[in-house]
Amino acid sequence: MQVWSSLLVVVQMLAAIAMIGLVLVQHGKGADMGASFGSGASGSLFGATGSANFLSRFTAVCAAIFFASTLGLALLSNQATTASAAGDTGSVLERATPAAAPASVAPQIPSVAPAPTPQPSAAAASAAR
Repeated sequence: MQVWSSLLVVVQMLAAIAMIGLVLVQHGKGADMGASFGSGASGSLFGATGSANFLSRFTAVCAAIFFASTLGLALLSNQATTASAAGDTGSVLERATPAAAPASVAPQIPSVAPAPTPQPSAAAASAAR
């Protein structure tokens, strides 16, 4: 399983790098307008119109390979997660183990007790008479 995952990552990275390169090599829709005014950008390696078909189709093929490898990695990741949790039937929170507290530290739970009613002191009671 690890071999397939590594192979898919390599394929995905190569497809991504190829897509980046192909997109950077292509000229945009507005490049033809600049060529008509004498910038000379219309003469390319593949000819004036041949580059659009070749580069756009090869970019689409690289994109399809990239998406297929991404889907494959997602499926492999899902299978690895399902295989590790096959013995457990509970939720993720039920499988979590709480961290053990040190023996010297007791958990402190705040107590909720009603506030004591004030009692008059003996000096205040004798002064009031």
